[in-house]
Amino acid sequence: MSNTEVAPQEMLCASGADCAGVEVLVPRQVPLGGPRAMDVRRTLPQRQRSLIGAWCFLDHYGPDAVGVSGGMQVPRHPHTGLQTVSWLFTGEIEHRDSAGFHAAVRPGEVNLMTAGRGISHSEFSTPGTTVLHGAQLWVALPDSARHMEPSFEHYRPEPLAGDGWTLRVFLGSLAGSRSPVTTHTRLLGAEIVLDAGAALTLDVDPGFEHGVLVDQGSLGLDGHPVARDHLAYLPAGRDSLTLGAGSEPLRVLLIGGEPLGEQIVMWWNFVGRSHEEIAGYRAQWQAEIGAEVRPGGADEAGDVPRFGTFPPGEPSPLPAPVLPNVRMRPRG
Repeated sequence: MSNTEVAPQEMLCASGADCAGVEVLVPRQVPLGGPRAMDVRRTLPQRQRSLIGAWCFLDHYGPDAVGVSGGMQVPRHPHTGLQTVSWLFTGEIEHRDSAGFHAAVRPGEVNLMTAGRGISHSEFSTPGTTVLHGAQLWVALPDSARHMEPSFEHYRPEPLAGDGWTLRVFLGSLAGSRSPVTTHTRLLGAEIVLDAGAALTLDVDPGFEHGVLVDQGSLGLDGHPVARDHLAYLPAGRDSLTLGAGSEPLRVLLIGGEPLGEQIVMWWNFVGRSHEEIAGYRAQWQAEIGAEVRPGGADEAGDVPRFGTFPPGEPSPLPAPVLPNVRMRPRG
């Protein structure tokens, strides 16, 4: 089960409210696949905010006892037009994808999968994992990169430490640390840990929007309180931000990026640009896994499936849900 600490209501902005330039996004509980589903807390996208830079999705989970929650059990499923960013605090997840990459996701190490034109992958917590705790984020690829071939990168950032704080930069650059991981728009991703009562002021790119997810403790963001599991949004234009910990140690994820400048359609596991494009991806996935009959189940460019193939003996792939009965409109 999730472990959610809620600050007193009078100390918090309502979801979407602008309090001294800080917009607070309140998490909602979402079951992650199957009848024995692990609950995740989703803060992005929301009705009032679809993107922070090119970041388009943020699920936060745990710490969960795997024996109770079932852990992460996500069979093969497809993606298009995005990058997945996996970051763990506790536990281990096995990643396998149709581009041939097989890797472990471990605490303090980022795994970034670029779906590009299409990929499928599975995610399962490992047998030795008793507690699972982390975040899954997606980045929308710009039009110039969204049809590229799929790829995968792994990186273990060296921590930076100062008086009462530790920082790990897994995407982009911050505080003199730079990640070599490939992005296709200018992005930032970092884990920051503060001792109880400590504060840290960071110089940030004024061209970036920023989001701060509180994983543990309570945050003072430029003096404004933000509760655990909530995501604080800061618009572009700031050249610094100050993080302060309360009476307990604080851990946050800081994300940011230049505004994407493009509208996207995001449905299920696909990012595209139109209703028709998303419907086409769904139909192609269903045909490739044998769930629905569609002429031309292979890719239009040849006989290679858009979403690749998996080795035999793997769990059955996830079929796509039914399309909504309303037209999907671009947002962003």
